[in-house]
Amino acid sequence: MSDFKLTYSTMFNPPDELHTGFDKAVETLKQNMGKEYGMFINGKDVIADEKFDDISPVNTSWVLAKMQKGNAKHAQDAVAAARNAFHGWSHTPWQKRVEYLRKAAGLIEKRIFDLGAAMALEVGKNRMESLGDVQETADLIYYSCDQIEKNGGYIVEMGKDPLVGFESRNVSVLRPYGVWVIISPFNFPHALTGGPMGAALVAGNTVIVKAAEDTSWIVRLLIDCFRDAGLPDGVVNFVTGPGSVVGQALVDNPEVDGVTFTGSFDVGMRIHREMGKRNYIRPVILELGGKNAAIVSKNADLDRATIGIIRSAFGLQGQKCSAASRVLIEESIYDDLIARLKTAGENLVIGDPTDRNTYNGPVINQKSYNDFKNLTEEINQGGGKFLIGGNVKTGADFDKGFFCESTFVTDLPFSHRLWQYEMFLPITTIGKVKNMDEAMQIANNVNYGLTAGFYGSADETDWFFDKIEAGVTYANRPQGATTGAWPGFQPFGGWKGSGSSGKNAGGHYYVPLYMHEQIRTSVK
Repeated sequence: MSDFKLTYSTMFNPPDELHTGFDKAVETLKQNMGKEYGMFINGKDVIADEKFDDISPVNTSWVLAKMQKGNAKHAQDAVAAARNAFHGWSHTPWQKRVEYLRKAAGLIEKRIFDLGAAMALEVGKNRMESLGDVQETADLIYYSCDQIEKNGGYIVEMGKDPLVGFESRNVSVLRPYGVWVIISPFNFPHALTGGPMGAALVAGNTVIVKAAEDTSWIVRLLIDCFRDAGLPDGVVNFVTGPGSVVGQALVDNPEVDGVTFTGSFDVGMRIHREMGKRNYIRPVILELGGKNAAIVSKNADLDRATIGIIRSAFGLQGQKCSAASRVLIEESIYDDLIARLKTAGENLVIGDPTDRNTYNGPVINQKSYNDFKNLTEEINQGGGKFLIGGNVKTGADFDKGFFCESTFVTDLPFSHRLWQYEMFLPITTIGKVKNMDEAMQIANNVNYGLTAGFYGSADETDWFFDKIEAGVTYANRPQGATTGAWPGFQPFGGWKGSGSSGKNAGGHYYVPLYMHEQIRTSVK
């Protein structure tokens, strides 16, 4: 396995050792479910008066872990711990911070099978998506370390003032803000927690992590990697509980210097507005979803387009902000491509995500399950037709979890609201267009601008990259039409309503988002 590098592009043909290691981890994990886990504040486990059961969407009778239902006081304690630790951590040489974080990333890699098995059971990701999430987390942390190293700690000698009789030296230094809150989503509970953590920490900030309730357990296991790497007390803190209570208390706390939030547009915009009401502006880094289009030209390789669309539409049951939720096909090849998509989609295996043959597991929770039923009924009432899917899965083990069919929708009018609404489910709408200009107009006519894909000729590809309004763009990619970004290869972030910073995670410009510039002028 030493020659195999796991990424979202390579995960479709893994060595057998990956499967063997994963299977052993699942077996062990299932024998040890239901343990209690504390929050982690100032280097210590913290137990709350109230608890909640973290259940699996695969089988709701499985209690994976007993977690703490934190409150506003726990959030305040976490902020206080981070504030107390900030001076020491920010004045730790950046080389030493890099050493700590590379050790944490190494522990994540070492524990990849245990973490991947837990991911599959708690999130419902298939095994390769789960292992990919874990490995991506390590790679994001490594990349942030590489960037601060490559840039010499972001200390830059500037020009000398042209003064007669004096020597004026100017040095630009990027310095950390202080206490940083990271509020992460359920769908990539490691990468979208550990990635921002790595950037914030290597920059010299201290952090408080608030995980999604549905994935509190797997994030606690990630926090343990940072703990076991020996980071000083208070540098990393972790709280659990309702977002409306714990998350709100963190956002409201005047001692918080910055926030990274990944999640819905509405919640992200509310955080942005609330942070803007402070006595001065604090940085807010937002990734707020997508309504991503895959455009297919009459000149496309339809084999590539078929597999790329399938992988991006239904990977993680469509619960990716980068999912291909809209497909726009030029009319001369429309019938041919939808026939191919129908055949490929019907062959996807839905079931227990820990099983080697499963491609699609369950959706995350009861709300998403109910949303699927409501949205498919709305599609039916709106004139859409189901090329495949359209129903929840029932019978036998399906009744124990939240399983929904992979669903392609045709004939839904472009005027229907679901062409612009992020469903975050295994539902993708397919539309016929007269030409590429019409396809581009429809693709860009949304508030989002996260990812986009294209299949066509080389000349058309240049046109696509120039015209599309999205931050992560792919052409002629069978590994995924709109998904599969990897740190150091495809930095991940969006335009318009999909992001706030204009800089993408896992790229050259991400770590400086967690720092502000100080220019130091000294005259002799």
